[in-house]
Amino acid sequence: MKTLEKKTITDYEALPEGSPYQLIEGELVMSPAPGFEHQQTSINISHKLYSFLKQKGIGRVLYAPLDVYIDEENAYQPDIVVILKGSKTRITSKGVYGPPDVVVEILSPSTAYYDLTQKKDVYERSGVREYWIVDPLRRTFEVYLNTEEGFKLVSKAKGKGLVRSEVLSLELDLDEVFEGIEP
Repeated sequence: MKTLEKKTITDYEALPEGSPYQLIEGELVMSPAPGFEHQQTSINISHKLYSFLKQKGIGRVLYAPLDVYIDEENAYQPDIVVILKGSKTRITSKGVYGPPDVVVEILSPSTAYYDLTQKKDVYERSGVREYWIVDPLRRTFEVYLNTEEGFKLVSKAKGKGLVRSEVLSLELDLDEVFEGIEP
């Protein structure tokens, strides 16, 4: 039986620009375009983060499609990333190198498995400080803080309510996060 050879950043970078793939633990995984609920949620969160970060002058928000290079076997296109001033993470014309301070993944049926398992594990071990998992269909929002013991759920809401980012000292209202999406 033939085993699949693990892919690397070199293989990933050889793909044509705009290819709908992510490199997850050495495997090229296709990611189809997200649906309306996903995109509306992404716009809502990006807008809130952009306004907050600009007002405070503490960092920048970037959103997909943008390559985030974690290591030789992992290059992702997270939905939203936050890079704070003073971070060791580098932003270049090719993408982001190193773990962002905050990563936001908005679940889609085609990518949820990876977002909740392999990518979450890689984000944790690479040093992402906070990981947000947002599900627009179930209207849930979870915030995980990276501690000495790994990711710990520190804030959660479903349907209505607030979630809090410890890293950003920011509260988000689910009514605003899911604005424009029918329940």
